[in-house]
Amino acid sequence: MGGLKTAGRQRAIKPAGTCLKKMGIEMSVEIKVPTLGESVTTATVAKWLKKAGDAVAADEPIVELETDKVSVEVSAPQAGVLGAEVAKEGDEVEVGALLTTLEPGAAGAKPAAAAAPAEKKEAPKAAAPAATPSAPKDAAAIDAAAALPAARKLMTENNLSADQVGKGSGLNGRITKGDVQTFLSQPPVAQQQAAPKPPRNDDPREERVKMTRLRRTIARRLKDAQNTAAILTTFNEVDLSAAMELRAEYQDFFVKKHGVKLGYMSIFSRAVIAALKEFPAINAEIDGEDVIYRDFVNLGIAVGGPNGLVVPVIRDADKLGFAQIEKTIAGFGKAAREGTLKIDDLSGGTFSITNGGIYGSLLSTPILNAPQSGILGMHSIQERPVAVKGQVVIRPMMYIALSYDHRIVDGKEAVSFLVRIKQNVEDPRRLLIDV
Repeated sequence: MGGLKTAGRQRAIKPAGTCLKKMGIEMSVEIKVPTLGESVTTATVAKWLKKAGDAVAADEPIVELETDKVSVEVSAPQAGVLGAEVAKEGDEVEVGALLTTLEPGAAGAKPAAAAAPAEKKEAPKAAAPAATPSAPKDAAAIDAAAALPAARKLMTENNLSADQVGKGSGLNGRITKGDVQTFLSQPPVAQQQAAPKPPRNDDPREERVKMTRLRRTIARRLKDAQNTAAILTTFNEVDLSAAMELRAEYQDFFVKKHGVKLGYMSIFSRAVIAALKEFPAINAEIDGEDVIYRDFVNLGIAVGGPNGLVVPVIRDADKLGFAQIEKTIAGFGKAAREGTLKIDDLSGGTFSITNGGIYGSLLSTPILNAPQSGILGMHSIQERPVAVKGQVVIRPMMYIALSYDHRIVDGKEAVSFLVRIKQNVEDPRRLLIDV
């Protein structure tokens, strides 16, 4: 449940450029892939919202792009008639690549605009000589051997050739950054002994649907975390009696003052933050042969969205109180449901918390959200019989799980960290007096 899940959709982005006018004559406008955020150099054309020949209004979304983190709608910079689609659905495109053009005109020009591409398509069919098919074939061969800029950089850093990586998943077989990362994540033996997968015979009752770019990224990163980190999970259980009494006693005052409910997430968040200060290795990360220790906590909180779980980040969470954390989590939940989370909201986390309990999970082993070194899994609250001072009593209990990178975190640290969280939640007064 850890790691990156799915992300929401950003607001429509208006591409750079406005209508060019020379000597009173309106010119067509090129609609290109906009800047998508830091470190994001490519996107996949997920869906064309408008077709060639459609009349569109200014700021009207025309195409949806999917990145590794979010979906982005590209809007028309002005009113006009949409030209032919340069990039098709499913194509991988780079930042700045041409998507389509916007021709001057109104809805009345739609039939003519739509007919023009059709005429262009029919002309080559009638006049195409026998030798014509060889040209596209040669061009495809050239493209297949090429890699996208981000992929070339990564291949150069790791002394890899296109032959080693093989055919890419990009347009015309071009190698993408994800292809290189997938290749690097595979053990050397697996790379050498890998055999071609036999074709699968689909059952007529089955439906084959291509994975979204986002889901492919999630799958790759989770598998990379398993292949790279030495993931180990330790468990404990928490008695939530004191936390429940605290919420019941102060809930009305809390809501009246802060306008948000006091939930378990802020209590666990503050308990985690206090424990991370005591055990800094769990808030650190490995970078090559170095360990990077942090004097701050950027806390990733998994929240539910229409496409699954996303992990937005509460920045400098160690400086925030219960109310500020609750408000931030509530804001992230609303943004996830509405699909308005931004790329920056999902990056930079140093430790993550995922709560499968809201879906009924009793116990799980969360997967690290690389390059983080730890993730806490919360689960459902159940009344169970427990022994307290020689007496069997019924208490609201929750299993908690800590998955950690054993390369940097020792077992003693991990167990002690989880015990400290247990102590802080079972006696929230510890958080006030810093013990």
